[in-house]
Amino acid sequence: MKKLITVLVLMSVKAFSQNYAISEIPEELKKDANAVVRNYSSEYLIKSWNDMEIKQKQVVSILNKAAEKFSYVNIPYDKNRKISEVKIKILDANGKQLKTYSKSDLNDVSQSDDSDLYSDYRALASRIIQPTYPYTIEVSYSIRTNDTAFLPKLQPYFSNNISIENLNIEFRNESGINLRKKITESDFGKVELSESGNSLKASYKNIPAYKYEKYAPEPETLFPKIEFALDKACLKDKCGDFSSWQSLAKWYNTLMEPVSVITPEIQNEVNSLNLKGSTSEKVKTIYQYMQKKTRYVYVGIGIGGWQPMVVDDVRKKAYGDCKALTNYMRVLLKAAGIPSYYATITMDNTPVHYDENFPKIGGNHVILYIPTEQGDIWLENTNQNIAFNHLGYSTRNRNVVLMDTQNAKIINTPTYKAEDSEEAMHFVATIAEDNSLSGKFKFDFSGGLYDFNLRKVTMTPEQMKEYLKSELYMLNFSSIDYNNLLNDKDNGKLSYNIDFKANNFSKNLGNDLYFRALPVSDSGFYLENSEDRKFPVEVAFGFTDNYEVEYTIPKNYKFSEVPLAKKIDSEYGNYSIEFSQKDDKIIIKRKFRLNKGSIAVEKIPNYINFRKQINKIDATKILITKL
Repeated sequence: MKKLITVLVLMSVKAFSQNYAISEIPEELKKDANAVVRNYSSEYLIKSWNDMEIKQKQVVSILNKAAEKFSYVNIPYDKNRKISEVKIKILDANGKQLKTYSKSDLNDVSQSDDSDLYSDYRALASRIIQPTYPYTIEVSYSIRTNDTAFLPKLQPYFSNNISIENLNIEFRNESGINLRKKITESDFGKVELSESGNSLKASYKNIPAYKYEKYAPEPETLFPKIEFALDKACLKDKCGDFSSWQSLAKWYNTLMEPVSVITPEIQNEVNSLNLKGSTSEKVKTIYQYMQKKTRYVYVGIGIGGWQPMVVDDVRKKAYGDCKALTNYMRVLLKAAGIPSYYATITMDNTPVHYDENFPKIGGNHVILYIPTEQGDIWLENTNQNIAFNHLGYSTRNRNVVLMDTQNAKIINTPTYKAEDSEEAMHFVATIAEDNSLSGKFKFDFSGGLYDFNLRKVTMTPEQMKEYLKSELYMLNFSSIDYNNLLNDKDNGKLSYNIDFKANNFSKNLGNDLYFRALPVSDSGFYLENSEDRKFPVEVAFGFTDNYEVEYTIPKNYKFSEVPLAKKIDSEYGNYSIEFSQKDDKIIIKRKFRLNKGSIAVEKIPNYINFRKQINKIDATKILITKL
């Protein structure tokens, strides 16, 4: 009987303990991995809409120095999020405990950075130094919070070259409030889900490490996930019904109303602008006034960073974050009798969309929407230089939640078509017999290419020259000057001219010379086909290049031959180039349109071939013969 009891005890210990020796990691999870997430578990006990307990456990085996970021322990907290029962263990390669740490061993640090003016986010943090690889860090702690508005999503992706052995979440819902879930399936993992009574468990297991793949979409958009939300929840003691977008909007309005009062001073501000013309013209006048007056700073206080600053404080201080500046613009318009809508959005390189059927608070940015009889107006309120009614590429082609006083509506932001984003280059230059080149550029940018070039308007002359040298690196400049830099804030266009001289442009071939047909064209695209490719290629941004190049050659030379015109039509875009020669001049017209889209793995070889053909044609040389 004693022997049987001993066996049962040993079985019990084995059943409820975990061997974190490196040798226990399945070989398929070590492949391409710098670290392995052995166990990442979260247990949520929801007691009411403003009372929740969380037990968090994170066990990560760090295999080499490339995964050193996991040696940083960072446990965020604020006044509504209390941390306790902090335990940290360091285990060697065999799973043997080397060191332990507690809450008192961690530093209490601010989570704000130099760009934040105000922020009340803090963290218990420390770097765990362990000189010998591999090793394992086990971190566990408990959280007590009255914030239930943000429940986590479970997604089996941490970063490139990180595999996952076990990732799970468990809810025990004693609140009586409905807990909703949304599952997004994917080929990169399948959720295991079980529900019983007021309990729910979800997990992902044995997810291999994925390597970085050039031109891949944001991995977070590729992996499966399961999201959660309560029908009723609280944020910093502001509680409400989140079961529909309409009820969420009403809750949001309780945040907005107290900070959105039209004071006499704000009304006087608007009256002093002497607004005239159409609604669009009035909006533009107010917007450009607001741009000149204010500047962007991050403010992370006030209802968890979700409530804007008091609008009259923005007026007086002339600064604010996206919430504050957007709400200030909204109130200025309201004082002018023009309705507008505060719109939350997720700003990222790969579009992230709200789900009309799964309401929950979210987004990371705020913009403003104004419907008018002449058409919709969208305003980005954090940039002093951006054009009126112009959204950047990271806020286009997705949807927003419009927060009205009594309603909410999900609508799409404008999209960029490839033809809307154009780089027009007009180049005129003279080739000298000493291989030098002198001439002029004229550049015009619109659409998304306006966005990418807008930084130039804030550069000093010296910064601009250095930037242009780097951007046009194919030319060996001996001198470069720019002029007529124009930011057309009415139409969303940016233009400038360049005067230059460059050395060693042409090359000698005996007594003859040859030179590039396109002086600066270099797509920068390079991708080799790989049978191991796992992710699609994403062309996140479609555009059009429209180039006209004119060369004058030395008087004692003639063109040996004029290259033939070429044209490529593809599902990925279109390309054409034409050459015409008259006397001592040759004119080259090149047009390239690249379509936005995602290219499936099996089609990537076709796309690579399309881009390689263009690169090859762009490398065309022109030979001139000495008379």
